[in-house]
Formats: sequence, structure tokens, C-alpha cells
Amino acid sequence: MPHDRTLEELWDSAPATLERFDPSMVAGLPDGVRRYFLRALAPGAPLARTVRLTMTGQIKLDSGWAGFDAEQVIRWDRGFVWAARARVNGLPVTGFDRLVDGEGQMKWRLFGLFPVMRADGDQIARAAAGRMHAEAIWLPAALLGSEVRWWEADRSHPHACIRAHGEASDLELEIDADGALRACSLPRWGDLSSGGFQYHPFGGTCSDERTVDGITIPTRHRVGWHYGTSRFESEGEFFRCTLDAIRFR
Repeated sequence: MPHDRTLEELWDSAPATLERFDPSMVAGLPDGVRRYFLRALAPGAPLARTVRLTMTGQIKLDSGWAGFDAEQVIRWDRGFVWAARARVNGLPVTGFDRLVDGEGQMKWRLFGLFPVMRADGDQIARAAAGRMHAEAIWLPAALLGSEVRWWEADRSHPHACIRAHGEASDLELEIDADGALRACSLPRWGDLSSGGFQYHPFGGTCSDERTVDGITIPTRHRVGWHYGTSRFESEGEFFRCTLDAIRFR
């Protein structure tokens, strides 16, 4: 599994939460929003603001789909690190994507030595913040914070308006009758080889679930650009993963 010192620092320094979920916390929210939280958080579950994930899956590169294994820490007050290892044309590529304390960076190397891709700066940080907002579905208690305002288009499509990490997002969830998450999407800042950054539809589908410490999150995902359009499956989807291990703090 990839090792990253910043990932370890983000996890090791995260305080354990003492707050616990009470269903009365969501009593005044719209019906679909309540169903989502009552599915995601059992009474007495810790209101965790940090999660550590181990995952495997496939990522789509110029050369095609490549298998990967990765570890990620999401800490709502500071950011995230996703450290991964993949094989591209049979060769090992390792690196990370991250947003920590307002600074975004992507850095990938062949054999751990030869640079393959590197990017940083304000635009990368803004794109990473949009990713983190989408991945808040893995840290549902964060969506109860003061940075989030909820509304719903209908009982199956609650929206979380998030203002955090230097970015504003409208995260739309799709839930079933029991409140289980089936998809999520948002306009995300990015440059799709178009010569400039702008907002593009981003999101994906969710399936399966796992409950850890009374917190239930989906564990299988298909994610990409142009979600919700005909271009998603033909060209937008670039990430498929299964969460293999989950720890909250």
C-alpha cells in the first residue's frame, strides 16, 4: 500500500470526536434530508470529521483502464490526501492527489523516481475542493456542519450547499425510499483539456453499503465528468473503486 507522510500526519493529528448523533439534530430538515441522515448515522454514532479509507479499483488513463490500490484520509477541517499505486503498461506509477490547508497538489512518478505528472496552484486547489465536497458522502457527519445548508428538489434529491475549503458547491444526492445513497453529483471546477478551467458536471453512482461505528456509507462507486449526460459512459467515467477498509475518527 502506498505510504505518504502527509497522509499519516493528517490522520495522526486528527482529534477523536466526542459528539454523538441524535436524531433530533435533523428534525427540522426536509424529509429527504432526514431520511439520508437517519440511514447514514445511527443514534449515538460518533459525529466523525475524519475518515481513513483503503480502496482498490480502476482508473482510466490515456493508455486505457489501469488497476490501482490506494489509501486516503479525509479530514474535514484541513483537507485530504489520496495516495495510490497503479500499473501503467505494466510499469509501476505511484503518487498522490491532495488538498491540505488550502494547498492543492498532484504528483506522480514512474518507479517512484521519474516524474510523470505534477500540478499545483490555486486552480488545482479549487478543483480538489470540489472533489472533497463530493467525497463528503464518506464522512456524512461533516454535512451536518455550519458550512452546509440543505434543501431538496424532491424527496429523492436532497441538495447540500457547501461553502468550505475556498469553494462553494451544490452537492445533489439521489437516495432511495430508505434513504440509501444511489448517486451524487455537483458542478466541479476543472480543466478537461479545454485550455481553461471552468465548471463541468461531475459525479457518479453508488452501490453496496458498510456500517462502521454506526456510520453507514456506500462502498462501490463509478465516478467521472459529464455525469448526468450521455457523455458520462462514453468518455467521462474515469474512476471505479471499492472501499475495502474504513476507519473513522
